[in-house]
Amino acid sequence: MQSLLYIVSYFFIAIAGESSIDFSREIKPILVANCIKCHDEKKHESGLRLDQGAGVLAGGDGGNIVLAGNSRESRLLKILRGEDQSTGKMPPEGPALTEEQIVAIANWIDAGASIPQAERTLTASSNHWSFQSLKHTTSPEVEKQTSIANPIDRFVLAKLESFEIAPSPQAESSTLIRRLSLDLRGVAPTPEEVVAFEQADSPVAFEQLVDRYLTSPEYGERWGRHWLDLARYADSNGFTRDFERQVWKYRDWVIQAINTGMPFDQFTIEQLAGDMLPDPKLDQLIATGFHRNTLTNDEGGTDPEQFRVDAIADRVDTTGLVYLGLTLGCARCHHHKFDPISQREYYQIFAFLNNCDEPQVDAPTQAEIDSGIVAKRNTIRSQIAEREKQLAEQQTEFLARQIEWEATITPKLYRTLPGPTQVSLEVKPASRDEGQKKLVAELFKTTDEARNAFPLVKQIADLQVASPVIATSLVLRERVEGRKTRIHRRGNFLDEGDTVQSNVPAVLPPLNLAGQEARRIDLAKWLVDPVNPLTPRVTVNRYWMHFFGRGLVETENDFGAQGTPPTHPELLDWLALKFVESGWDVKSLHRLIVNSATYRQSSRYRPELAETDPVNKWLARQSRIRLDAEIVRDSALSASGLLTHKLGGPSVHPPQPDGVYQFTQDSKPWKTDVGEDRYRRGMYTFIWRSSPYPALGVFDAADANTTCTRRVRSNTPLQSLTLANDIQFIECARSLANEVLSQTQLGPEGQAILLFRRCLVRLPSTLELQRLVQLIAMQRLAFSSQPLSAAALVESQLTDSHVVELAAWTAAARVLMNLDEFVTRE
Repeated sequence: MQSLLYIVSYFFIAIAGESSIDFSREIKPILVANCIKCHDEKKHESGLRLDQGAGVLAGGDGGNIVLAGNSRESRLLKILRGEDQSTGKMPPEGPALTEEQIVAIANWIDAGASIPQAERTLTASSNHWSFQSLKHTTSPEVEKQTSIANPIDRFVLAKLESFEIAPSPQAESSTLIRRLSLDLRGVAPTPEEVVAFEQADSPVAFEQLVDRYLTSPEYGERWGRHWLDLARYADSNGFTRDFERQVWKYRDWVIQAINTGMPFDQFTIEQLAGDMLPDPKLDQLIATGFHRNTLTNDEGGTDPEQFRVDAIADRVDTTGLVYLGLTLGCARCHHHKFDPISQREYYQIFAFLNNCDEPQVDAPTQAEIDSGIVAKRNTIRSQIAEREKQLAEQQTEFLARQIEWEATITPKLYRTLPGPTQVSLEVKPASRDEGQKKLVAELFKTTDEARNAFPLVKQIADLQVASPVIATSLVLRERVEGRKTRIHRRGNFLDEGDTVQSNVPAVLPPLNLAGQEARRIDLAKWLVDPVNPLTPRVTVNRYWMHFFGRGLVETENDFGAQGTPPTHPELLDWLALKFVESGWDVKSLHRLIVNSATYRQSSRYRPELAETDPVNKWLARQSRIRLDAEIVRDSALSASGLLTHKLGGPSVHPPQPDGVYQFTQDSKPWKTDVGEDRYRRGMYTFIWRSSPYPALGVFDAADANTTCTRRVRSNTPLQSLTLANDIQFIECARSLANEVLSQTQLGPEGQAILLFRRCLVRLPSTLELQRLVQLIAMQRLAFSSQPLSAAALVESQLTDSHVVELAAWTAAARVLMNLDEFVTRE
């Protein structure tokens, strides 16, 4: 009887299919009444939306549910009739659709499944503040006109006046110049700079100082370090084996781009899609290292596809957090629980980043090209290739000798080998891939066994020694033949669902590509399209956070429903629009912020604000901020006169405690640098992901495994112990003491003032100076009775009075460098 009913139903369907069906009037009401509880704009069960025609035709995670013109094979009909084994009865609760309703839907499908023009683009709406367009607003009128340096202050003062709170006075000159120097350059000002600023009798002295610091090479280093946190930059691959990688050219590109004032939109496009620009230059290829900073697992026995997919997921998450302030990663396994981002939309963004190859390219400098070094290297490569070809003709005999040699490798030798070579040796010769075969063969060629058996091997080795070493960098390159991207059900890359095309979330402005297939470069341009309200809001908020300790939106990495709303929404939008209208000029934005009276306020604690504004979100004062890990070290190097002012170059290896690698799977090479590389800025320190540089980790440096939009700021005893006892800080204290003692014309009191000022910038109070002089005297007395301790502290073979004096002043310098004020930006 039931089968007869189906036959009759399809007979009527076939007849009805000859006429047009109005989706909006006849079909959509059925779906709205029965289906949108689970399949509306906010809840996409199985990735399926049935509240709009485009959603019905798009289908869900399992693919299309409507085959236009063929209702018999359309899954939607099978689902509604309870015939689809993978879904069960639908709707799962309440009465099933009537046969008349099912016939109506079948008629619509057989008639071609036509939908109105207005329903052909899937749209989403949200009244959440961050998804709304940027709105032009004028700065408000305020009563206290004397506290206004630029429009920023009007917005802040208007809020303060609404709470009947007065702003703080301007900070003292020494505090102001130290704050500005640390914020813009990442190093404290010299005593000479401080004196010149304090003596400047000009209302524009501060603005001139701002302009000078913005053009300093150190500006790019300071703000480059902030960006490298977002880019999860490190010098190794991660995971337990954590092999070394070479990508420092990307770090140098970031510094250079910031120093030259590259507009933020160009800065973004080159990093996300520099390889797709017309005739891309080497620098634009290097810029794509932004998304090559993902972790890479080179361990034996791993599934390359699994970790490739994980790397793409990391790129999606990073892009979402850095530019949109959205936790896109929450939609990898299911529809986002709080924000209007579906799992399908997650994989549409995934598709933008899924079509890349990941090569390593030569990255010579222009000087290396002009001097002929690159040409020499290429010539030698050709000569090596000729001999390699000849050697390949003797491959059978060569491989037999290689396998014999492999059996003689000792554990001691094995531990000294590069990580990828170790992994290759763990694979049986017959099972190695081409890359692994090459690594082991190259290792064998360096041995006496190989050189003694084939003269060609020695010739190749000699040529390799003579070949110039040229830096390389990791980049992205768009594939000629793209990959298909499918939804991963529950985030499982082995359980593939429907195919998706590149696109952006429907809740945000569309790409508007006029039917063309969207590519990665289109995503990059869309992120910095002025119609996209999130990128400018997120970016200016993050800059504000670095200048004030917290953003106007406190949850700087979450502008979604679970984030906090802005404390000053009009100011945020005003800054965002100002940023876009300036041509995405970062230096102009920074200049505007630091020249405001709000930025220049004193940071002194005000008891009357303890109840009304305990965390200073209304900005009645500046914030006291513990310095970033690298800046703590740089401050000590700068105060001591040891800091090397060299820009860029390979990562360096300053001194670190012994035993750091006792808890890692492989002992990492760490040849402590001597000379100028020993005293490079902290941002150039080599970063092993599995064993970060201890002094940086103690002060909360980013771990580089995932994007870091805001560092934590802890306060632990280890920090004090590091400042007091780590060899690098002792070296700094010793150098500073030696420098101060060389200024004999100042006398003991003048020397004490200089010591204080080199560390803390400001002049000491009478009481502070008195206590410092007393401390030096006490240390002098103690070391006089323990001359060997004095000699050990200053690393001297002598124990005379000069050594005792140097030790006393070194001890005093250690105390000053251990003060809270030394590691705090006031």
